Amino acid sequence: MSDNNDTTDRYDVTPILESRYFILPASAAFVGLFIGAVRGSRLASLRFLAENAHRPPKTIRGWYLYNKTKNYRRMAAGLSSGGKDGVKLGVTALVWVGIEDVLGRCGTPFDDLKEVGAGVGTAATFSAVYRLPWRTGSRALLLGTVIGGGMGFLGWTRQYLKRARGDHV
Repeated sequence: MSDNNDTTDRYDVTPILESRYFILPASAAFVGLFIGAVRGSRLASLRFLAENAHRPPKTIRGWYLYNKTKNYRRMAAGLSSGGKDGVKLGVTALVWVGIEDVLGRCGTPFDDLKEVGAGVGTAATFSAVYRLPWRTGSRALLLGTVIGGGMGFLGWTRQYLKRARGDHV
């Protein structure tokens, strides 16, 4: 660094990626963690009940230990299932924003349809990873197209309302 107080030597710290490209996968992973924890915990509770239905506890101490063991198993299964579902949903959202960013950087014809392309690309990736049959894969592609179209419509509406209000786009 130089000793002079010249303010023209500042560094540009503008991020290359938009902040929503970080927020969307993180929030999707958090939602997946929560949903997976609830579902895994409920499933573990039912599994524990089914495994121990033939021998219910007979004493107060037995009921205490039964519920204690059931709750520990629920917590362990909920955390495990929540972690798995959180990672799955976070990676899916990361694929979505990655495809959307790549299409946005490709230029004008792709920039207008980047949300639809992200929906179709994510659905195609999901179908390929999980080896979905043709019929189910085509339904996934249709759902990705509809969700991407909806996201594109919401973005277009937002831009239209900003222009109508007089804000700079």
